[in-house]
Amino acid sequence: MKITKAVFSGSSTRVEQKPALRLPEFAFIGRSNVGKSSLINRLTGNSRLAKTSQTPGKTQLVNHFLINDKWYLVDLPGYGYARLPDKERAKLRHIIWDYINRSEEMVLLFVLLDSRHDMQEVDLRFIAELGEKGIPFALVFTKADKQGPVATAAQIEKNRQRLLQDWEELPPVFVSSSQTGQGKDEIINYIGTVLASL
Repeated sequence: MKITKAVFSGSSTRVEQKPALRLPEFAFIGRSNVGKSSLINRLTGNSRLAKTSQTPGKTQLVNHFLINDKWYLVDLPGYGYARLPDKERAKLRHIIWDYINRSEEMVLLFVLLDSRHDMQEVDLRFIAELGEKGIPFALVFTKADKQGPVATAAQIEKNRQRLLQDWEELPPVFVSSSQTGQGKDEIINYIGTVLASL
């Protein structure tokens, strides 16, 4: 599958505010500053589609992008940003889970993790909650270009082994770099495969 058209379709804080045209949705989420917006821009071939920022917590709305007039790529707010006031964190959590729990069109959630680091407790809790709720998801390890391939592979394997302490088997796992384009075709082709099965 190729992405030939990507158009911003609207922002929302509640499922009721989603675009009126209901199509399959593939959502992206991760801890703040994990490289989510950069990955979305790389996948769509539009460097200005999702707003990137050095400031964590920039995305505070659910953003829908219509892809090829057939499905939505959904950019969710980041989770786990500790410097936000408690009230703001609670608000973002409500926005995130309102979408995840109530969007009937969401087919799959891509959870982004930094390939250079151990998963944090907030990542493990979030993934565990997805499992408890039966939410279909895949993992994307980002920023694979930031260190050598051997170090990246070792860190990802360490994180896989940590997850296998809690899970009998893992969901699909992708390794990506928004700089080099690594993982782009694999992620897009996986979305195409899922769409074809609907």
